Amino acid sequence: MTETTEAPAITVAVATNNPAILSANLALSPDIAEGRLGLHVVRDAPSASVAYNAALDATDAPVVVFAHHDVYLPRGWAALLRQRIAAIAAADPGWGVIGAYGIGYDGWGYGPVWSSSVGAIIGRVAPEPLTAQSFDELLLVVRRDAGLRFDPKLPNFHLYGTDIAQTARAAGRGRWWTALPLVHNDQYHDQLGEDFGAPYRYLQHKWRAALPIQTSVTHLTRFGIDLARTRWRNARWRGARKAIALPNARDPRDYAALCGWYDLTPRG
Repeated sequence: MTETTEAPAITVAVATNNPAILSANLALSPDIAEGRLGLHVVRDAPSASVAYNAALDATDAPVVVFAHHDVYLPRGWAALLRQRIAAIAAADPGWGVIGAYGIGYDGWGYGPVWSSSVGAIIGRVAPEPLTAQSFDELLLVVRRDAGLRFDPKLPNFHLYGTDIAQTARAAGRGRWWTALPLVHNDQYHDQLGEDFGAPYRYLQHKWRAALPIQTSVTHLTRFGIDLARTRWRNARWRGARKAIALPNARDPRDYAALCGWYDLTPRG
């Protein structure tokens, strides 16, 4: 089942199985609530790739933003995105995908984004956009006429940010990180289970010639040793990780204000 309200230039697409989370976060974003961004909702899809390809097929906006349902976009975010797109397009007219949290080829994660699951702002900030080897899935921006699609064979709801970055690379399309501050009002993540393991193994095979690839949570490697290490660290530090997580039931506007991001409208 899908629902849509179109915007002329940019549509936000979201896959959800929880209308309450969507209403309390992404749909609460001022640019969506006040109609400056369109919203297309895909409900109960079997995977993120299936949901997002369906959204591409059902909409016609030149730019599509794919966001988690627990993401909140502060006031002024749409204007900031347009500014960032213009800067990237000036250097790379053929850009394909932009991410709000990307892993650079220097190995660092770039944001900044608020994550409730770790109770902090995460990600470095650079003065200029950077080419990314992978993206966190919390928010991706795709230019429609770049012709990029999500792999329908990629199972579940993980690692499609890595896959779309590598798909753009293989197609000769730019994959850029740029600063797009937002709130990810996510819950504490206990462990990388089989829902993560299945897409991990799929991408091990699909992108074997490009390995290793650093993702936002672990390294994608030929033999998967880093995934085993990440699971071990997660188990060892479970108590400490739980202790720093903050409530994801809190109004995301509070977190935006805490970060100094209540209004991101570009000045001048």
